[in-house]
Order: sequence, then structure tokens, then C-alpha cells
Amino acid sequence: MDKLKQLNDGILPFAKLLGLAFVSATPDKVVAHMDVREDLCTRPAVLHGGAIMAFADTLGAAGTFLNLPEGAGTTTIESKTNFLSSAPVGTRVIGEATPVHKGRRTQVWQTRVTTAEGKLVALVTQTQMVL
Repeated sequence: MDKLKQLNDGILPFAKLLGLAFVSATPDKVVAHMDVREDLCTRPAVLHGGAIMAFADTLGAAGTFLNLPEGAGTTTIESKTNFLSSAPVGTRVIGEATPVHKGRRTQVWQTRVTTAEGKLVALVTQTQMVL
């Protein structure tokens, strides 16, 4: 089965809850978008930091998934987020995750979260353990 189709069809159920849609997914780059809904916001009506982190974490996990050997799994063991600007309700955020390191035991991914207009909302670096 096509990996992009697997990602969009629910292999990562939390992605569906967020409303995340994968646009492209290769072993070297994962791109997805998410519409900023009111139920994902804090006050005043901007995307909650936890939603940003969950969005980016899902992309890094997906990237690791695309690089796993047969039968292996993955889990996040570290994540750091720099929040740089806000994304108001009604906008769309785009995440682009690229690998910094793809080792046998760990992978490090960096995700840029931007608005559709290109404004940088957050920069997330995470480490995934290969199980």
C-alpha cells in the first residue's frame, strides 16, 4: 500500500483527530497541513501550543516511520519547540519535516510550521527512538 495513502487513511489516528492532511511523504521530507479550528485554539482564538507540538510530532513520527526497517516501531523520546508567532482560527498551518539525523537507533527530525502565507509559527526539533 502507498505510504502516503496509509498516513492519510488512519495509520496515525491522532492525526485524524487533529484534522491533519498529509500532502507528501518521502523518507527525506514529510509535508502536511492542518486548518486552525476553534477547538484547537487557546484565547484569544489562536492555535494552542500543544496543538502545534502535536502537529509537528506527528510529522516527525511519520518521517521516521518511512525510514523504519520491517517490523520496527518508533516513539518520541525528546522534543523542543520554539514558538515564534501565532496562527489565528480560520487559517491553515503547513508543516514541513526534514531529517537532521537518520541512525539505526534514533532519528532526529526538524519541523517548520508556517502559515499558508509563509509566516514561521514554530520550529520543532524531535528525537525518535527506533524500537
